[in-house]
Amino acid sequence: MKKMDNTATGSWTPDNNPTSSTMKNSCHPNLKMFLAALSFAYFAKALSGSYMKSTITQLERRFDIPSYLIGIIDGSFEIGNLLVIAFVSYFGAKLHRPKIIAVGCILMSFGTFLIAMPHFIIGRYKIETSVRATVNSTNNLSPCPESSPESTRTGDRPSILLSRGCERESSVSMWIYVFLGNVLRGIGETPVQPLGISYIDDYAQSENAAFYIGCVQTIAVIGPVFGYLLGSLCAKIYVDIGYVDMETVTITPGDARWVGAWWLGYLIAGTITLMSAVPFWFLPKSLPMPVDKHDTSCTPEQTRFIKDSPTMEHKFRPEEPANLHQMTKEFVPTVKSLLGNPVYIIYLCVTIIQFNSLIGMVTYKPKYIEQHYGQSASKANFLMGMINIPAVALGMFSGGVVMKKYKLGIMGAAKFAFGTSLLGYFLSIFFLAMGCENSKVAGITVSYTGVEGLSYKEPSLFSDCNSGCLCSIREWDPVCGENGITYVSPCLAGCASSTGSGRNTVFDNCRCIALASTQPGNLTATLGQCPHRDNCDKIFPYFLALSVLSSFIISLGGTPGFMLLVRCIKPELKSLALGIHTLATRTLAGIPAPIYFGAIIDTTCLKWGYKTCGGRGACRIYNTSAYRIVYLGLTLGLRTVSFFLCISGFALLKRHIKREEKYALTNGSAELESLRKEENNSIHCEQFILASDCNPDRETCL
Repeated sequence: MKKMDNTATGSWTPDNNPTSSTMKNSCHPNLKMFLAALSFAYFAKALSGSYMKSTITQLERRFDIPSYLIGIIDGSFEIGNLLVIAFVSYFGAKLHRPKIIAVGCILMSFGTFLIAMPHFIIGRYKIETSVRATVNSTNNLSPCPESSPESTRTGDRPSILLSRGCERESSVSMWIYVFLGNVLRGIGETPVQPLGISYIDDYAQSENAAFYIGCVQTIAVIGPVFGYLLGSLCAKIYVDIGYVDMETVTITPGDARWVGAWWLGYLIAGTITLMSAVPFWFLPKSLPMPVDKHDTSCTPEQTRFIKDSPTMEHKFRPEEPANLHQMTKEFVPTVKSLLGNPVYIIYLCVTIIQFNSLIGMVTYKPKYIEQHYGQSASKANFLMGMINIPAVALGMFSGGVVMKKYKLGIMGAAKFAFGTSLLGYFLSIFFLAMGCENSKVAGITVSYTGVEGLSYKEPSLFSDCNSGCLCSIREWDPVCGENGITYVSPCLAGCASSTGSGRNTVFDNCRCIALASTQPGNLTATLGQCPHRDNCDKIFPYFLALSVLSSFIISLGGTPGFMLLVRCIKPELKSLALGIHTLATRTLAGIPAPIYFGAIIDTTCLKWGYKTCGGRGACRIYNTSAYRIVYLGLTLGLRTVSFFLCISGFALLKRHIKREEKYALTNGSAELESLRKEENNSIHCEQFILASDCNPDRETCL
């Protein structure tokens, strides 16, 4: 002890201490490796998660299910989180965090592979069409057979009557595998965020932690860029590519019946996720503590003595085996202590409501672009990946830089996050004015004479021009007439004959087209819906520009808002607080938001498809005006509610900070006097470190 005292009073200075200099000016090599590994894991999980959202319309059509059921599948990821998040966050923080993250990445990859499995055990995709791909161009096929008892008895229209020997399709239950795979993905993703972020904050310098977390979250936002681009690529490829002759496929990627190779992207994403698990197996359980988290008045020898002291073993030796029994006894009181803080509760409520808005909006945004602006699924995913997501990544990174440069405190971070969210909200209101009219579909949005404003009812699909045809109201095989109106099927268009085959089929002598046209003579129709109006194409670029700007501004507050949560929690409660935050947002936002957003969107459907053996399938066409109102209205309405809660949250936070600053000032003076009297006594240095849990420069104690 005397030797130590002599050293302490010697000529040591911070400048000639290599260890201190290294720790202060750069992060530990293993911390750099952990940052790289965690960034890759964030990238992998973000890629697979965004790819899931890019395939929602493909899954709807492949399994013939409505949007609310897709919402349940999408929310199953959060169900997986719900099962284990609290325990992983609490117990995982006391165990080997890198290895637990590695196990999670392996589970995520297995879940992603399970999602793709139904493609290999389900039958080939059957397109709902009346076109015969094998008919020679010199032969005629009558899309409008005469409605007679004889034709009804012979059943020569297999597209109208149920197929003979019809068996219950396996697709009825195949979506269950997608559901279970997504649950497994959710379980595997659980440890990545709470354990990864807390590991960085524990072993990085306080002034650099926000920047490092901002970098990791930026990489996480880059993941969806590749996820949506992968979704765009796979959406162009036909679902049964390699198994069918593409010349026999009569639909294009822009058709409401098109299903892309959704399964291919899941195989790629699963492989990448599996690779992300490897680096974590080679990382240590703990790293050296940075200098700024020790007492700066203590010499290196004193700090080394404290680390080796038996009384500090629980503080500086996390490598020791954890006492699971003691951890279990402390779990419930720790949770009660955390949830008893009003600032934390208000923060939870605000983020839950805003996450409801965000998750619902992001989940159905590609579908909104498809339905409202007439874009294909491939193009919608491409635009999300190349335009929208990079703006979010830039915003997240810029927010971290702003917080580091201006050294924003807790209140500064809260004000910055609130201001950017409010500005983005006002910009988003303009989306309501960027609407397109409904497509002109005879018998659904317009009458057969071309009069708009028709409310759809199934009998309205029939008219005098097609009354002599044996047509099915369940079919969705749209054709575009020369008059610019879409007809549900060639039969309902009253077409008497057809020439050509496959995608080149042309329907002739269409009586219903003549009814709504001023042109005399033979009026024809071609396969597919008529393109959207020119005015809608002019609005779309402005929609994209506003979407990029609002996404950037809102995401600016992402990193400061997240650091607000991290910095207002005691170090020993950090992992648990992050875990409960993740648990609450995913339970009360991630699970219900896609479901009720999907259910509300389903109410705007004008024409449902039908399964081969009966029963309602996926929606074929929506009321775009109603879709815009309910989709954007619900998104903005939820955010409005959250802003009212923010007002009370600011009042609580301000009062709480003042109280803690007063407490820290009083406590700090007493401790400083004690340290001056016994500055060479290592026992008092130990007491200072224990008391540093309430350092106001690093956190606000709860």
